[in-house]
Amino acid sequence: MIQIRYSKNKFFVEDQSSIDILRKGSFGNLAAHVLVLHPEEVLYLMDVRNAECVSAGAPISFNGIASRFWKSKKFTARYFTYKDWRDRGLMIKRPFKFRCEESAPSKEYPRSSIKLPKLKMNGTFFKSDLITVVSEREAGKKIYEDLWFGQYGSYKAPDRGQLNKLDIYETIFLVSDGILHLGNITLEDLIKVATSRRRDFGRLYSVYKDWREKDYVIKTGFKFGTHFRVYFPGATPTKRNNASWVHSKHVIHVFPKESKMLISEWARAIRVAHSVRKTFILAVPGKPSRHDVEIDYVLYHRKGGEAESPENSKPRYAMLSFSEDEHIGGSEFAAAVNSARKMKLEPIIAIADRETSVTYYKIRQIKLAGSDNDYYEIDWFQP
Repeated sequence: MIQIRYSKNKFFVEDQSSIDILRKGSFGNLAAHVLVLHPEEVLYLMDVRNAECVSAGAPISFNGIASRFWKSKKFTARYFTYKDWRDRGLMIKRPFKFRCEESAPSKEYPRSSIKLPKLKMNGTFFKSDLITVVSEREAGKKIYEDLWFGQYGSYKAPDRGQLNKLDIYETIFLVSDGILHLGNITLEDLIKVATSRRRDFGRLYSVYKDWREKDYVIKTGFKFGTHFRVYFPGATPTKRNNASWVHSKHVIHVFPKESKMLISEWARAIRVAHSVRKTFILAVPGKPSRHDVEIDYVLYHRKGGEAESPENSKPRYAMLSFSEDEHIGGSEFAAAVNSARKMKLEPIIAIADRETSVTYYKIRQIKLAGSDNDYYEIDWFQP
């Protein structure tokens, strides 16, 4: 049996044969002829390997150790995510300094910019619905077919009707560029109305404008539980040349830095997007984060079917652990990703639910040319 000693707020193993066994499993850090263990490692060895922990000659139970940390932030989440990764036969360690020659993966999206037509059109804004109706048939149809602003006619049937309906984001964008004139409200009052309905409207519009200026088509993501759905530059709303209907492949959820979201709601939005085979993009508007937060673990994976370890490879991922009932803030999320990328590791969010089952999400930063916002693709990850 492996015996662990606890003294002066440290857990360590002194027996050389036990040290040799644990080092083969990449447990602990060797210091002054003893193996120093982190609390999660101690609990795992007691839980799974039947190890014993003693202090001043008296045994300490699992709860006797864990209860010392009951006020520590997300302690059980860290333990159960640690245990899950270990149970998969994979190595996991607390963060440490190391050199990694390769940069963390990122994804560069197409560079483009919108070319607005020399067009003038008039519309009427309906305050209670946040909708603008353009009744000028030619102008309304042109801006719909050429740049996919609004909905001309009926949804997926543009030939059924002669009106173009613009949402609040499209309305402000076109009014700001001088293409659309509203006879019943000024731009200033339009923004006031939108902000009174949604306190975070300014943040949402900044994301909409960021992508629309780069020639991406941004429409409502209501059906998918997100703020927007996205079409890449060149997408059109009509079935040209007998092509099939264009379906969006990306959705965007806006997560302002000053906001907080229940982690289960965050995961639900991602799950809905993935269930309809769409890439989930998290937008964190505002100046890109330069802050750091403490990463919970660095993770090793597999290569050629074999588990990697600190002895033969560098870690691949940096993990932040949560329980499903915690909240995560926009600034915390952006800072965690920034910390992982400084370590040149790919960020992973691990969520332990109330049954202690763990779900993993891999985060990849998006490079959107000329943007002042942070954007990330988030994918479900099976270790």
